[in-house]
Amino acid sequence: MKEIENIEDVTLLVEAFYSKAFDDPKLSPHFEGMDFEAHKPKMIAFWAFVLLDQPGYTTNVFDKHTHLKIDSSHFNQWIKLFHAVVDEHFIGEKATDAKLRATTIGWTFGNKMEQLHKNQ
Repeated sequence: MKEIENIEDVTLLVEAFYSKAFDDPKLSPHFEGMDFEAHKPKMIAFWAFVLLDQPGYTTNVFDKHTHLKIDSSHFNQWIKLFHAVVDEHFIGEKATDAKLRATTIGWTFGNKMEQLHKNQ
């Protein structure tokens, strides 16, 4: 177990998380057809921006997900898996921050998606 300190740590986090998400019965259907190798650098850049304050990520993450038929239950599972991966691999302040940020993102996205689907 180690601290989240650099891009290699963020890469491990992203790869380990998506490995679990691809096997999760609730989440995996939403990844069908996704080219993860093409998507992975974007996910690494996002989490490096969030956790390491690395510049360069400017995409609106929520807008990239609005086409998906997902709701707060999916994001609750996403949060659970994310926390599990962090706890399996990392300790320290950045690990705690990663879980807090994921919880905030998941809760916010879940609620926004439900509102979006109600208004469609």
